[in-house]
Amino acid sequence: MQPDVPMSPQQLAELAGKTMYERDPASQKLGMRLDQIRPGYARMSMRVREDMLNGHGTCHGGYIFMLADSAFAFACNSHNFNTVGAGCSIDYLSPGRAGDVLRAEAVEQALSGKTGVYDIVVTNQEGRKVALFRGKSHRVNGMVAEVGNTE
Repeated sequence: MQPDVPMSPQQLAELAGKTMYERDPASQKLGMRLDQIRPGYARMSMRVREDMLNGHGTCHGGYIFMLADSAFAFACNSHNFNTVGAGCSIDYLSPGRAGDVLRAEAVEQALSGKTGVYDIVVTNQEGRKVALFRGKSHRVNGMVAEVGNTE
């Protein structure tokens, strides 16, 4: 038997991301994928479907917001502490279109005590910026994933 070996921050981020994704039917149902995660960072993607279009024939802002918000959630929970959104804002820069693959890249800008600030950039498959999102997080009790020897 091997003694308990502490997990690296990257392993912890991957475990937290896997655990959160398994518990996240909303992101799953919209076809969001967790493409990359590391401490303080997450990148998610989503293909814009026909049923996500608004009356102007472009991606409804709510879906763009939800993709950015999900990337925010994964980034701020990547340290394996249960963390929730305390506030956010979004600026829409250009439309998403049917068939576009939108990518939301969330980057931790500050983390102090129980609060954090994250910037999320949403782009399409050509790299065109679709939206800018800023989220503020607050850590609550508990861990995302149980860590310990499971053998």
